[in-house]
Amino acid sequence: MIDSHGRTIRDLRISITDRCNFRCVYCMEPDVRFAPPETLLTVDEIVRVASIAESLGVRKVRLTGGEPTLHPRLTDIIAGLDVATDVEVALITNASLLSRDALGAWKSAGLARLTISIDSLRPERFARLTRSSSSPVQVLKGVEMSLDEGLSPVKLNAVLIRGFNDDEAVELAALARTFGVEMRFIEYMPLDSAHAWDSSKWVSAAETRAAIERVFPLTACDDDEPSSTARTFRFADLPNDSSARVGFIAPVSTPFCGACSRLRITADGKVRPCLFSTTEWDLRSPLRAGATDQELANFLIDATWTKQPGHGITSHGFVQPERPMSAIGG
Repeated sequence: MIDSHGRTIRDLRISITDRCNFRCVYCMEPDVRFAPPETLLTVDEIVRVASIAESLGVRKVRLTGGEPTLHPRLTDIIAGLDVATDVEVALITNASLLSRDALGAWKSAGLARLTISIDSLRPERFARLTRSSSSPVQVLKGVEMSLDEGLSPVKLNAVLIRGFNDDEAVELAALARTFGVEMRFIEYMPLDSAHAWDSSKWVSAAETRAAIERVFPLTACDDDEPSSTARTFRFADLPNDSSARVGFIAPVSTPFCGACSRLRITADGKVRPCLFSTTEWDLRSPLRAGATDQELANFLIDATWTKQPGHGITSHGFVQPERPMSAIGG
């Protein structure tokens, strides 16, 4: 699949549920209502769409949410993808529900790796940020279990918000050294359900990097893929082949739209060519109306062609998507 700007789609994000057990302040307000279950794509529909996407050149599928570990048939989805496709299957999670049994089952079913969100290491702050009863201790235990199961490379994500958790950049970066993983910092974006994004709370990747480098000097890595969302750095005092890295995802200050290789499908079967798309393509209707694989492939090709050149967050005419990140899928 190639869009009208010459970008090739290799990565597919599939949201398998809009439900989440967190209500993170930058994503979902407590009063958000979830979609009726019958409107969400079924296991078979998810697998079929991924198989068609693979035939069009997709090589990686990331399962997102909401919180995908809440899906009662997550193992079936992973196993179905493993049987029907040859894509790499990854999962992004808040890690609050991870267990050794579940991780082992997912790996056996075909899961390749995990990305885990952790926005604070301070219990009270974590609780306020996620509006949950979970804790950073639970998340870090999930990191350890994931590494033990060989679901690597494990990547960690954090969103820093000025005046809330931006003073934890160094502590969070140190997790990369502790666990031998990549700790990634994502700039705060306008994707909240309240549409209350405040640019004064935005912390640039450059500012975060500077804070980290006052303690841990960093050296740019030279092996980032052109389409990668993150620009990665290694710790200057560690060996070059160390797996401990720090990444910066900077969609606000340094957009990477020009090399974007991603397409998204929401839990209710809408195709979103861009995370910030204001127009969605209804894939669920033809799926359930008996469309052939070729017809669905043509649908995805047509939707991809409409992919916008960039999100324009900093432009005067920027319009925030109606749906929050939890309903779009990361």
